Order: sequence, then C-alpha cells, then structure tokens
Amino acid sequence: MKRRWPRLGILLWLVLLTMFTTPTLSIAEAQELDPATGLVVAEGWELAAAHCGGCHSHRLVTAQRGDAEFWRNTIRWMQRTQNLWQIPEAQEQVLLAYLAEHYNEADWGRRPPLPASQLP
Repeated sequence: MKRRWPRLGILLWLVLLTMFTTPTLSIAEAQELDPATGLVVAEGWELAAAHCGGCHSHRLVTAQRGDAEFWRNTIRWMQRTQNLWQIPEAQEQVLLAYLAEHYNEADWGRRPPLPASQLP
C-alpha cells in the first residue's frame, strides 16, 4: 500500500501558496479602462469623455466620487460658473447613471473632507 500523505501535503501547500500569492484585483482594475482617458469603458463612457474632457482632464473625473445627486450638482455648478454647455436631457441621464455607477462613494479611497469647524 502506497502512502499518499506526501503528495497530499505538497498539493495542499501549492493550493495555499496560490491562494495567498495571487494578486487580487480592485474594482477599477477588474473593469476595462479606456487607455486614452482612463475612464471605465461602459455604457455612457463616451459621453463622459466628450462632455467632461471637453474642458478639463479626465483625471479630474476619475478622482471624484459621488452619487447621482453629487454629479448633477457638479454639472450645474460648472454650467453656472465655468461656462459648461447645456447637455441634452437624455444624454445627461445616461451620463449621470454612468458617473454614479462607476465613480460612486462606495469606491472611495480617500477620507471625506474635514468639516469647516475642524479647519484651521
């Protein structure tokens, strides 16, 4: 009768080694990114590339996080103060859905801003 324990031990060791040495991907790494803009390639990304990238770097978009209301307020602020053009309603809805899904608060890696009472 053959002893299988040495083979089983080696197999177990290889499985454990693979589990703890295989890099895990973050949400952003698991999604396809457009190499020119850095935006997540998904429905609506072309609108973000065109409307957002028409005035500033796409990195300004990818560095922000928020829900649909945050993104709507940001767009309204840019329209009011930065001369952003009116975006057709249908396009704006697709754009807001894209931004809220791929650049939302759940995927935020920075601490929230300090409240005014804690600023110097």
